[in-house]
Amino acid sequence: MRRSFLWSLLLIPLLISCSASPRAEVSRGCVDAQAACLQGKAIVQMTTSRGDITIEVDGDAAPLTAGNFVDLVNRGVYDGTMFHRVVKEPVPFVVQGGDPQSSDRSVPLTKLGTGSFVDPSSGQARLIPLEVLFQGEDTPRYSRASSNPAELERLVLNHERGSVAMARSQAPDSASAQFYVALRPLPELDGRYAVFGRVIEGLDVVDQIEQGDRINSASLSQ
Repeated sequence: MRRSFLWSLLLIPLLISCSASPRAEVSRGCVDAQAACLQGKAIVQMTTSRGDITIEVDGDAAPLTAGNFVDLVNRGVYDGTMFHRVVKEPVPFVVQGGDPQSSDRSVPLTKLGTGSFVDPSSGQARLIPLEVLFQGEDTPRYSRASSNPAELERLVLNHERGSVAMARSQAPDSASAQFYVALRPLPELDGRYAVFGRVIEGLDVVDQIEQGDRINSASLSQ
């Protein structure tokens, strides 16, 4: 009972509060995606103040979420942003970053975790739906969290140590730019948050990251 209560306390801060202004526009899937969906896998090289991290992004299992992330990398959105939330105690949990506001060093730490990517072409915050793919299904499901144990056993991408997923608010379709890396297996998040990749090199660097550390640059590996 005590362990369940502890996890409930840890889970609450993972929810981010996406800004309601400017007006947000939500894609409903790859058909009307505001960024190109990713086909296949891609490699993102991320240089941080602690060292280098290599992320494999999986467009086969999460085409919309992976495509959004790659687009933001290519736009330079993550360059100079802060890891504003790091939870290691009482047990390892997540390293979270990617709030576009955090590249502005005048923004107070208390405000970080509320920002979304605002597309300069539309002036609107780009939000993406919860996207999960189950084994035996051809396309991902959108906008619906799952807690069904039978379904969760068929998830293609799980929260393993080193998994990369999108942070969001309580609304399933509120992810934008912020992401987190799981510091340990987190099955309690499966079906509720969209995993779209994994750290394939530099997980020891992720373990060293502290609140306030920054992403110096992120780029797509050719």
